[in-house]
Amino acid sequence: MAAKIAIAHARLFGNVFVCRDCNRKSRTQAVRIIAGKVKCPGCGSRKLRPVRKK
Repeated sequence: MAAKIAIAHARLFGNVFVCRDCNRKSRTQAVRIIAGKVKCPGCGSRKLRPVRKK
């Protein structure tokens, strides 16, 4: 049962980042965020944070 929860947790929160300006979500790797290669799909900002785990 715990394996199902871990899989769902990884699907919902793994590699998901939220724009600090417009709160739009995007799914990408953390290395690309740190390197500054990813822009927000909504506003074009590079200020992204990891999604909060509920």
